[in-house]
Amino acid sequence: MKGQRRRMEGIVLSDKMDKTVVVEVARLRRHRLYKKVIKQRRKFMAHDEDNACQMGDRVRIVESRPLSRHKHWVVEAILERAQ
Repeated sequence: MKGQRRRMEGIVLSDKMDKTVVVEVARLRRHRLYKKVIKQRRKFMAHDEDNACQMGDRVRIVESRPLSRHKHWVVEAILERAQ
């Protein structure tokens, strides 16, 4: 069995590439000094083998071996379809 892989949930921003989606993962964190809650966003390229994801879908991505220069994540599940 491989080591613990990181899993994240995010929203699909782009599905224009073949077998690849861009997923935005947002998390809330509190500023150390000012204690204000900040929304941090980060974009990841994820492998989507069946081109099943569409823009706006909520997906779970899991870490994998490097698949290309920017792709190190794979879409594990589509949690919620876009409206």
